[in-house]
Amino acid sequence: MRHLLSFLCIASLFSCAPEKIDADLLIKNGTIYTVNTDFDVTNAIAVKDGKILETGKKPELELKYNFTDVYDAKGQTVLPGLIDAHAHLYNLGISMQQVNLRGTKSFEEVIERVVAFQKEKNVAYIRGRGWDQNDWEVKEFPNKTLLDSLFPDTPVALSRIDGHAMIANAKALELAGITTKTKMLGGIVTLDQTERRNPKLTGLLIDSPMELVFASYPEETITSIKNALLDAEAACLSLGLTTIHDAGLNKNVIDVIDHMQQKDSLKMRVYAMISNSPENLDYYLTNGIIKTDRLNVRSVKVYADGALGSRGAALKQPYSDQDHHFGAMITPQEDLKNLAKKIAAAGYQMNTHAIGDSANVAVINAYKESIDTTKNMRWRIEHAQIIDTKDFEAFSKNIIPSIQPTHATSDMYWAEDRVGSKRIKGAYAYKTLLDKAEIVALGTDFPVEKVNPMHTFYAAVARKDLNKYPEDGYRMEEALSREQTLKGMTIWAAYAGFEEKEKGSIEQGKLADFTILDRDIMKIHADSIPKTKVMATFINGELVYSKH
Repeated sequence: MRHLLSFLCIASLFSCAPEKIDADLLIKNGTIYTVNTDFDVTNAIAVKDGKILETGKKPELELKYNFTDVYDAKGQTVLPGLIDAHAHLYNLGISMQQVNLRGTKSFEEVIERVVAFQKEKNVAYIRGRGWDQNDWEVKEFPNKTLLDSLFPDTPVALSRIDGHAMIANAKALELAGITTKTKMLGGIVTLDQTERRNPKLTGLLIDSPMELVFASYPEETITSIKNALLDAEAACLSLGLTTIHDAGLNKNVIDVIDHMQQKDSLKMRVYAMISNSPENLDYYLTNGIIKTDRLNVRSVKVYADGALGSRGAALKQPYSDQDHHFGAMITPQEDLKNLAKKIAAAGYQMNTHAIGDSANVAVINAYKESIDTTKNMRWRIEHAQIIDTKDFEAFSKNIIPSIQPTHATSDMYWAEDRVGSKRIKGAYAYKTLLDKAEIVALGTDFPVEKVNPMHTFYAAVARKDLNKYPEDGYRMEEALSREQTLKGMTIWAAYAGFEEKEKGSIEQGKLADFTILDRDIMKIHADSIPKTKVMATFINGELVYSKH
């Protein structure tokens, strides 16, 4: 009788227990940084239908849910899916199919790589990217003489690492229709003036004339676009990225991205900034915002000026290392203002590349005329690289600094030569920008910089290059804390794309995008951060990359 009563009591307990809820995935045993308002840390996540059901402790979630799959993080670090707030996904894919000139130590090495590439690939048009004359012993821009002799009948166009300068041979210039008489606003066709009556093309193009070369490239096909996107996506997923803010896309590429995402052949989420062209503006500003689960089209990418490395950034005073040279505005002040009004009227976001202090204040002034401060417009200044100290006050949650910490550690060797000791105090000033704006959106600008977001994290908090230089960090007063940096790569980046309610933190109802790391970047010695490896990447609760 006693045994029967015991059995009945146990049965009664089980019959009163709540029925378990079906769920798709449990991530357990992790050090999970939720990046919620309180920056809580937990150890388990329940996922269903691509969204987060609940976060908490593993035993509680196991009692509450029936899980189809379980991922044991084994004590590793789990972050919200990392977002790159300024990059070029499609351009990365294109660059992976071209000559890689990154890290070359001389123009002779550039030539060697081009010759080797062509010997292997035998393409009809040779394209490459990544050279930087600042890394060479002779820090001078190259000319086309050697390219002309080696490739008299094959066009060659080799872009500088920042994408704001190019060396092109005679055949490429011919196809582009560029002559000694070619002049374009916002850029330079450089000439050899040795013979004043008979100037010659050097092959060096700065900023806007490069567009003529781009227009002469072999036509893109849907297949070539798909292949480039898939190559780039594979690299990004292996490094823990789940959303890319692509800073400048044309409609044909956006259409392919949308089609691939709908077919589930492209997992990556894309916040697409449309390139500022009449065709793109006419279509998108007329048709309005386009939003799917993985694609968001609601912003325009504009270029105010060029790059500091090629002396194309627009400065208020002349370059410290080139007398009487101020750089150049690609989009003049009045055009910026008119464009801002047009974009505002369509309800789109304006995201403007601005490097020099003159370009930054021009963008600020254009924004101020069009931004309605009663609305959440969230317009962005991409790079916000050199700011006159009196202009910092303009930044806010409606004029957001979208910055790339690795630019500081790439440029620190020569940036002061360009702008001098006074102006450098307003350059790469990430902590000052955060103090004024309250948020910063962090990215890499790949393929200008490397894709790895851990390099972003390291550059932001340690202000060092990958060789741990300088020992005490570069202008550490402008370093970000680890918590600020993680927010800049997650929730603040999501905010800059109007997506903070759906991603950027690990909270109930948000998208199940996660990045799992082999070490705790919030606690380890800063110099170990670049060694961090991504163990797994999840998008919509789906394992889209695993190291094992």
